[in-house]
Amino acid sequence: MTRCGLSLALAVSLAGAAAVPAGAQDARTEAIVRDAIARYEAERLDGGIVVPAATVATQAGGARELRLMDAIELALQQNLDIAVERLNPQAVDFQLAGLRNNFRPLASSNFGQRSQVNPPTNQLNGGQRVTNDTTTYNFGVSQEVPWGGGNFSVTFNNSRLATSNVFANFNPTFTSTLTATYVQPLLRDFGIDNIRQQIAVTQINRDIGQETLRATIAQTIANVRNAYWELAYARAAVDVARRSLELAEKLVEDNKARVEVGTLAPLDIVQAEAEAANRRQSLAQVEATLATAQLTLKRLVVTGTNDPVWTQDLRATDLPQLQAPPIDIEGAVRNALEKRTDLAAARLNLDSNDVTLRFWRNQTRPAVDLQLNYGAQGVGGTQFIRQGSGLGSTVIGTIPGGYTDALSLLGGRDFPTWNAALTVSYPIGGNNADGQYARTRVLRTQQSTRLRALELQVATEVTNAALQVQANLRRVDASRAARALAERRLEAEQSKFEVGLSTNFFVVQAQRDLADAQNVELRALTDLQRALVTFERAQEAPAGGFGGAAGAGGGN
Repeated sequence: MTRCGLSLALAVSLAGAAAVPAGAQDARTEAIVRDAIARYEAERLDGGIVVPAATVATQAGGARELRLMDAIELALQQNLDIAVERLNPQAVDFQLAGLRNNFRPLASSNFGQRSQVNPPTNQLNGGQRVTNDTTTYNFGVSQEVPWGGGNFSVTFNNSRLATSNVFANFNPTFTSTLTATYVQPLLRDFGIDNIRQQIAVTQINRDIGQETLRATIAQTIANVRNAYWELAYARAAVDVARRSLELAEKLVEDNKARVEVGTLAPLDIVQAEAEAANRRQSLAQVEATLATAQLTLKRLVVTGTNDPVWTQDLRATDLPQLQAPPIDIEGAVRNALEKRTDLAAARLNLDSNDVTLRFWRNQTRPAVDLQLNYGAQGVGGTQFIRQGSGLGSTVIGTIPGGYTDALSLLGGRDFPTWNAALTVSYPIGGNNADGQYARTRVLRTQQSTRLRALELQVATEVTNAALQVQANLRRVDASRAARALAERRLEAEQSKFEVGLSTNFFVVQAQRDLADAQNVELRALTDLQRALVTFERAQEAPAGGFGGAAGAGGGN
């Protein structure tokens, strides 16, 4: 498997992880990181990423040998940007759970005590001063159903009335009623309503959050690899500068010896010493570059300044590849168009817009609601036996009773009530939904056009990255040839100088040219690695990641 194949396999595995249900969010995001680590480790064992496989070790003096694989693993585990992105899908899951709670049953209860004294307003008042003491204890359950847009409610109401009304048949009177109601939309809100639209859009946004996490991981890995090769280049550049300084100092010593024996003028010592001073300055500059390169890599692989790695001297042990794997531009473009994170997010945004479009289209329909209602009631208590059947006749006895009598009548459904109603409402001359539907259609067309433009941009970026790899391969071949020629020229100038056929100036110039050629070769090798990193990253994610997932769907 090549490094390109590794990156593509990583993208496939991350895409699979993104499809895990919301309840497994923590496991899903952790699986993304674990999978990346495992695949990079497997690729290293196959020999596809790096040349040597030195063991990571913390040496005396705080030095630490670091493989590319180890740097990537540290970044996947500790990089703060990845840690931040891991939390975003979890936050969306909490939002999604809150929306789904709208479909959970809602229980209600009511307990009350009411006392009322009525003045005599007519002959049927029941007395000169009628007192009614009412105790209520009611219970109910209601719920929005997650399908069809309907809702139901069940209420169980109870009351106890103690009264001084002489016309009462029961005292106290226990009354119980049970009512069930179901409302079902038939047009508007039937296929989709506001809550279901928000849930669908939030689910898509969660998937976009996963794509953002994938993009952050891919970009972080690319940054680590680039920083690692820059560290390797800076370390090699320091070695080149030191060897160049050693050559200059050796030339100074040789010139001093020749001056002592009278075969060289004293001015040549000054020239050699001036060249040695210049090379010490060059060494100081590349050592500063090395320190900066270390900080760049450490920034990507530590959790903070208290991390032990922050104070260690990192030494890159892997060598850059001298040859790039075969470049299949057409295959790379197809792979990027299929799996790149920003394209995946753009397609998910289209899906979100389609959900919103379906919602507003539904809202343009008339509201036709079917309401079904059924109830039963019962009454009980101490019943009066009156002499005769006239109004206000004398009570001659009682029949004991209570709350259980009311429940018995309720259960027997002797006094039912049912109702069916069809309610229709529709706007005259249009409504807000018509405008929102038209606006969302325009946004959908706009997003579709942006997706095509993004696909063209991605194809261009991948193609340019492939061309840069090929160009850097030619640079590496040319720089290696130039360095070999510079070595041969220095050997020739030194040989001629020793027999008096060349001057100090030409030896110094040859040393300088060799150092320059070695630096150019190192830079070309490093740029080749960076071009390979860019080529592989361009197939997975855009440079710098992407954002803007929260506003998907065109609004509500």
